[in-house]
Amino acid sequence: MGEQNNQNKNNGGDLLKVRRDKLAELQAAGNDPYMVNTSARDTLNKDISDNFEKYENQTVTIAGRIMSKRGKGKVMFMDVYDRTGKMQVFAKFDDLGEETYKGLKKWDIGDIMECTGFVFKTKMGEVSVHATGVKLLSKSLLPLPEKYHGLKDVDLRYRQREVDLIMNPEVKETFIKRGKIVSTIRNIMDSKGFVEIETPTLNTIPGGASARPFVTHHNTLDIDMYMRIATEIPLKRLIIGGMERVYEIGRIFRNEGMDPRHNPEFTTIELYQAYTDYNGMMDITEELINKSCMAVNGTEDITYGDYEISLKAPFKRITMIDAVKEQTGVDFGEFMGDTEKAKEVAKELKLEVKPTDTWGNVLAEAFDEYVEDKLIQPTFVIDYPVEISPLTKRKKDNPLLVERFEIFVAGGELANAYTELNDPIDQRGRFEHQMMLRENGDEEANMIDEDFLTAMEYGMPPTGGMGMGIDRLVMLLTNSQTIRDVIAFPTMKSLDGVNKKNDVNNTASEAPEKNVKTESEKIDFSKVKIEPLFEEMVDFDTFSKSDFRAVKVKECVAVPKSKKLLQFTLDDGTGTDRTILSGIHAYYEPEELVGKTLIAITNLPPRAMMGIDSCGMLLSAVHEEEGEEKLHLLMVDDHIPAGAKLY
Repeated sequence: MGEQNNQNKNNGGDLLKVRRDKLAELQAAGNDPYMVNTSARDTLNKDISDNFEKYENQTVTIAGRIMSKRGKGKVMFMDVYDRTGKMQVFAKFDDLGEETYKGLKKWDIGDIMECTGFVFKTKMGEVSVHATGVKLLSKSLLPLPEKYHGLKDVDLRYRQREVDLIMNPEVKETFIKRGKIVSTIRNIMDSKGFVEIETPTLNTIPGGASARPFVTHHNTLDIDMYMRIATEIPLKRLIIGGMERVYEIGRIFRNEGMDPRHNPEFTTIELYQAYTDYNGMMDITEELINKSCMAVNGTEDITYGDYEISLKAPFKRITMIDAVKEQTGVDFGEFMGDTEKAKEVAKELKLEVKPTDTWGNVLAEAFDEYVEDKLIQPTFVIDYPVEISPLTKRKKDNPLLVERFEIFVAGGELANAYTELNDPIDQRGRFEHQMMLRENGDEEANMIDEDFLTAMEYGMPPTGGMGMGIDRLVMLLTNSQTIRDVIAFPTMKSLDGVNKKNDVNNTASEAPEKNVKTESEKIDFSKVKIEPLFEEMVDFDTFSKSDFRAVKVKECVAVPKSKKLLQFTLDDGTGTDRTILSGIHAYYEPEELVGKTLIAITNLPPRAMMGIDSCGMLLSAVHEEEGEEKLHLLMVDDHIPAGAKLY
């Protein structure tokens, strides 16, 4: 670790030069590490650690990344990590010889090496490999983050997942489990006679869900196309064609907001089975969740955040009407279909409703507001209003409801399923209603899909269908609190200037080196307009009572039902988390603020916003530019501790 301490005293540019000079020296001596193409590795680190008696005194060859170096003189210890974990390497001048040992001392943290030696235990009892030969396999030209900041810098973790994996080996386990979950799902589906299908990612109509699509343009055909928002429609056309059981595990794209449960691109499984209904889909959904949990955790009982959850089947089942009644006392079943009464109830429940909303929309809004986040144990909520389910078959005994379910766990939706609508006349009517909503400004409403309607007129068998978010399932089964922790490369806001220099005339040699500070950006303030300074004086004693403090952002999320508000969980130095809400979502995405140090007034009385008490105010700088308001949060040096008082 002494090397790291010395390195931290250098600036980034010096470090880069030192490492490149070392590389040049190696290459000049004919030892270019980049010309080594293979390794003779024959043993993984975990195999040695778990089976010491088998490997003791045996010669092995391991390979991995150097994560620490310590020692002096003619003895050195190194921690070398491969995909299975750490192995300590013990190296001596007397064993390796002067030239090899001298070269080894020049290797850097982050370099990738191969070590041949015999397995033993040190006096401290640590399983190690006593090196008899070493080889440099690849040179690390960029220094790794200092460990504390490497673990805490959320922005770095998600932007540079490779650095996250290097610095946080436990992160690998999440993605290993993700792979197991997907393979378990595939095995279950294949065993039931389902056929895996790949459907188009680009479509001329966005269908199968209510969502805002990404739009692109096909140059040759000169038409706009949409990234798919669901795989539903083409899979159902295959059911019509007689395939009977089909599924797809694939990427979905929705041009919507980002928060701990939403990423613009995500993975789902959609499956369709002829000759069954939503009850059959409930059985399959239970099995997929339960067996996936057993595959990665070995138990049906898990911890998710603060919750202890049992995924033992069967799961609870309740109608949406009964679920709302349990939480609000309002029985929507007593005024079924009465929109005027529903809107009166909406006012009592303080729900936001649109002029086009009907009884079913209000029921769904009441569920979203009062029920969803209360469903901690796995619960199938069944029998939804027809207004929010344009592709679902109506219930025989109540045409205002459809045979649909969603399953909720830990207060969030995990899967959605229908008894599929197979009446082409009814389907056309619902598409037309969706188009009316679209023409009234609802960008998420469906378009009319004439190809699908034509397919349905050939005759579609009774069918059950289900869609489940793979990312959310992985979050649940790995106790991950944000979707960004289970997507290897989540969508991130571009850093300022990153894309501006990516023109075709740039070459690698002309591009600025990473981590090297370049000349400060020159900003044009000529079009900026600021509010005039206040001319009235403020009493100094009154002003001094405002408590301005440095606060560190522990968590930041979008407030549900609000397009403007972000909810901050802050460390204000007291040891108790502080919650502040700020209407700045138009200027910042939540994930880019986590870990930042901001300035807040901390002695304001609590103010209720969207039912949440905001205890203070974050300070921002606001100005006008070309008629548009611009806002920048006041961010300060991270060296300033939480709770530091401003004078």
